[in-house]
Amino acid sequence: MDALFPAFNRSLKDVKANKIVLALSGGMDSRVLLDLLHRYQNENSVSCLAVHVHHGLSANANHWVQQCQQWCADAGIELAVEYVELSLKGQSIEECAREARYQALAKHLGMGDVLLTGQHSDDQLETFLLALKRGSGPKGLSAMAKQMPFQGATLIRPLLDVAREQIEQYAQVKALEWVEDESNQDTRFDRNFIRHQVTPVLKQRWPHIHSAVQRTSELCAEQEALLEELLSSTLAVATYDDSSLSIEFLAQQSERVRTQLIRMWFAAAGLKMPSREHIAKIWLEVALARQDANPILNLNGGQVRRFSERLYWVSSVEDISRWQSRIQLNQSIDLPDNLGALKLVNSPQGKLSLLALQSAPLTIIFDPEGLSAHPLGRGHSRKLKKLFQEYGIPSWLRRRLPILICGDQVVAIANLFIDVHFSGQDCELIWDKPL
Repeated sequence: MDALFPAFNRSLKDVKANKIVLALSGGMDSRVLLDLLHRYQNENSVSCLAVHVHHGLSANANHWVQQCQQWCADAGIELAVEYVELSLKGQSIEECAREARYQALAKHLGMGDVLLTGQHSDDQLETFLLALKRGSGPKGLSAMAKQMPFQGATLIRPLLDVAREQIEQYAQVKALEWVEDESNQDTRFDRNFIRHQVTPVLKQRWPHIHSAVQRTSELCAEQEALLEELLSSTLAVATYDDSSLSIEFLAQQSERVRTQLIRMWFAAAGLKMPSREHIAKIWLEVALARQDANPILNLNGGQVRRFSERLYWVSSVEDISRWQSRIQLNQSIDLPDNLGALKLVNSPQGKLSLLALQSAPLTIIFDPEGLSAHPLGRGHSRKLKKLFQEYGIPSWLRRRLPILICGDQVVAIANLFIDVHFSGQDCELIWDKPL
């Protein structure tokens, strides 16, 4: 028991934290971390915050909030409660809850902060076995890192080298209370099946299997880090400024190198790693599809698509083709689906004619279907579909560009062109896009 606080201290020894944020579920592991953090806060001048995520999956969820509030009040540590709604979208409940939890925790993290989570060596063993069951390579078998970057902060797992039995002993000696999530007994979930049916047998046969798995995980992590180090400059050459990947460059590589580069491309974007089968499809069914095709591979959270001999990751977005809004001079309107704001303003440096714009009501739309325009500097009018092709706009972005309409005529497409019939020097269309 006495070893837990020194281990906790060591995990934070070389980290200068602006603020320490604890992921507090209320279970035994995070409850012990709260007790250790309370002692650490008393011995060090550091700002601390606990965050409890309410998933709403249990009838006891509200009670867990009350318990966490009481424990944090006793410890003198502020508590923030995040209420989340889960949208499965083809994911398992476990995976969806995990993603929602980390998104909620990220809201409370700033640059230089530290996030503490309560995983221990038994969790590491379970994670390793789950990766083995999925047929993962070195990256998956690396399991959980003791310390890693997260959202501009640092995620630290202080108890990752500690067995569950040691944590339970600490909690009992300290007379700590904690909540029990009834779903942890449901062996229909793979992790719970491993925890209750597999791990006890392995530990009985090989008492030091935790240490062996930890060494294997660390070796796999080293191998993966070496691959990334050797291929990082190659990936940089293959990647364009817009984060797309050169198909021509990939075609010049061996299959092994190409596969690793695609994996690293996903990792660099912070995306879930595709399976081996999906990586093969990215190359064979998207990159190498016939030239006149518009290949798409749907994955969790988005799509891999091809345009202009490049591979693109396209995140899932809302269909806004039916959205429209009136706009007036010197008025800003919020665009849908986090596309920012658009405003039409008087400006002596503008390229729009105020007189022409006053001929009919002004509307912002996103659906280019059936519309034509005559861009300034072009010889004639063309369908927007053809113009998008000529301007090199990928197909998935063509219904994401705000179109300014005067009556039934296209005035401009934001950040792309102005119609010759509305050119002037009085007004400017400004699209304040999010980064």
